[in-house]
Amino acid sequence: MEFVEETKKRSLTVAPFECAWGEELRFREPGRGCVSFEASAHNDVTLVFRHHPGSHHYHYKMDTSRHYTVILGSHRNKRLRIQVDGATVADVAAPGLCCSNSFQAFWITICDGLITIGQGRHPNTNLLFQWLDPDPNPDVQYVGLSSWDKHVGYRNISILPAAPQYSILWTQKLLCCGKPGTADDSDQRLLADFLESWDLSDAVFVVGTERKLVPAHRIVLCASGDFPFQIADHGATIQLPSVSYPLLHSLLEYIYTGSTQIAECLLSSLLELSSHFKVKPLIKCCEEIIDCSGVDKKLSESGKILKLSSSGFQQDHKFGSFPLKDPVDAQKIGQFLANGKHSDINIYVNGHGLVAKAHKLILSLWSVPFAKMFTNGMKESSASDVFFKDVPPEAFFLLLQFMYNGELKVDTQDITSVLVQLLLLSDQFAITVLQFECCKRIMECLSEDTVCSVLQAVSSIPSCKLLEEVCKRNFATHFDYCTTACTDFVLLDEATFKDILQHGDMTVTSEERVLDAILTWCMGTCETFYWTSVDKLLRTSTPEQLFGERLSPIDTLLPFVRFPLMQLSMLKRMERSNLANHIQVFRQLVAEAIEFSHAGQWTPTSYECERFQHRRSSYKELQYISDGDSNGVIYYAGTSFGKHQWMNPVLAKNITVVASSPNSRHTDPKALVSKNYQGTCFAGPCIEDGKKISWWMVDIGQDHQLMCNYYTVRQDGSTTFMRSWVLQVHFGFNSWLN
Repeated sequence: MEFVEETKKRSLTVAPFECAWGEELRFREPGRGCVSFEASAHNDVTLVFRHHPGSHHYHYKMDTSRHYTVILGSHRNKRLRIQVDGATVADVAAPGLCCSNSFQAFWITICDGLITIGQGRHPNTNLLFQWLDPDPNPDVQYVGLSSWDKHVGYRNISILPAAPQYSILWTQKLLCCGKPGTADDSDQRLLADFLESWDLSDAVFVVGTERKLVPAHRIVLCASGDFPFQIADHGATIQLPSVSYPLLHSLLEYIYTGSTQIAECLLSSLLELSSHFKVKPLIKCCEEIIDCSGVDKKLSESGKILKLSSSGFQQDHKFGSFPLKDPVDAQKIGQFLANGKHSDINIYVNGHGLVAKAHKLILSLWSVPFAKMFTNGMKESSASDVFFKDVPPEAFFLLLQFMYNGELKVDTQDITSVLVQLLLLSDQFAITVLQFECCKRIMECLSEDTVCSVLQAVSSIPSCKLLEEVCKRNFATHFDYCTTACTDFVLLDEATFKDILQHGDMTVTSEERVLDAILTWCMGTCETFYWTSVDKLLRTSTPEQLFGERLSPIDTLLPFVRFPLMQLSMLKRMERSNLANHIQVFRQLVAEAIEFSHAGQWTPTSYECERFQHRRSSYKELQYISDGDSNGVIYYAGTSFGKHQWMNPVLAKNITVVASSPNSRHTDPKALVSKNYQGTCFAGPCIEDGKKISWWMVDIGQDHQLMCNYYTVRQDGSTTFMRSWVLQVHFGFNSWLN
């Protein structure tokens, strides 16, 4: 059976060895994008990513062009597999990913060759697996939804922007692959950039008999060992008259970069110097090499250059991009923020006072704007105090804690509000890793009470498009609550509000709620207005007085109200209203809906415009997967419409089944809707309009309506099977329609 596709790829079923493509299944930019979806299958939920769409009979194993293939639930639903151009590059255990009885939510992100797979509706949460392509395919843009040997059902398919490539996952994967520096590190300076640099230095070594001056930074040195500086009016100094400059350079290079090179003949001197300043990782490294040299005589050559490097991070950080690594003790760095030791800048927030005694070097390592502030000759370069206006103090201190500890710790009850403030600060100071973490945390705790405030904030941040899309979906699915519990939504810009109104997941109890929300937004007030209230106001006011600058958006927003779905009596009332008299678009839409209502439900117009169709969220979607599955109307009625375990819906009195012949052992209504086939299901003939016919009728009740796109006829192999039949519907009219 061929796959069947519904409007906007919101729901579809893919038959075995087929693939679904479409322009709506396309990343916004090549090589970068995210697809989120729900799938129901026994096994092998298969997604293909390539430069151009394939055919419906496309199969990834026969594709000779460059492409990625992700298979969830391969090997009988036991593994997860990634293939590149048909060759398997990742095959890991992942039992039970697929489920044929319910839909499971997944997301897959591709960003410059980094393939990230996770579970759940929100991308970048519940990570399952990652793989980085050493030779990324920059052209992949189209997403194909495919299958293997069984039907696969897809629904709630969304194409979203990819997460920033500075994300935690991206950084960690680069580190795991041993490829630091492949990503663009322009947003974060390295500690090595400050090695023997006078920028932000607050200490000086006086070396050798020539008294060479070597600049350094006390916070780095004191977090790596014990350096007894002499504090004077001209600064902190350490006199080293008997130490040569190359020896000190090796020590500082090891501290600032984590590795250094030194001649073998100077190794003992370096050990002595590192022991004097108690730089423990370097002491250990020197001792290990000396111990080995006692065994390996080849190391006795005096001219040999030895390379010393730290073993790795001193402690595990959640963020692989933390700029301070071994031998710098990150725990001591955090303590210096708490006790203010070695600080060279006092940070004040207007209206709050002193926030922290900080260190210019640490701030500059994380933030280019801070680095420019302290090194480009601005007044803050020489000042010991810096003042910030219109900055939330709690969020700013969290920003500082993140830069010193490499962790985001939020212990407040109003977590979303603080995270939004922190997100704006991280954008202001260009701390991209913190931006991504804030977005991730906000998505995890997002609710209909906070979605409006988050949307207002992230709409101005280009790198937060993924969070913006998630917020729009959340708002759309809780539209009634978000537009009546408070009026914060009137602060949204027109483009954002318009995107919500036309969102595929829009859920409303009635179209009047949509109309009320549009009128309230156009009025821009702090009070919810119903259309009847606005209609009364128009008796004494003009539309220009009521709506002001938002009068013109009414013409573009009102068509998103599906007037044809309203009751005719309500439409008649609107036709006589002041809104219809004063607003031409409103009058035209109401007249169109009344004409549609008089024409009946089967006018061809209903297939041409979404305005005439029921919202997808207004009905229960029962998705066809295969013949005999547990997703159909009869099965759903047997569960009392999802309330309990299945039982025969005739016995449960959820549906009524009658036949053209009286009930008997051969004409049994229970048998027609039974899970198992029974040969006693037979409808005898009767005479209607002079014709001899037989029929079964299934009544789903007055409280339910059915929009049918599939049905299955179950018959046995005997000679009594039906040769021809017609499926008809009775929709409150006197006649049956084919």
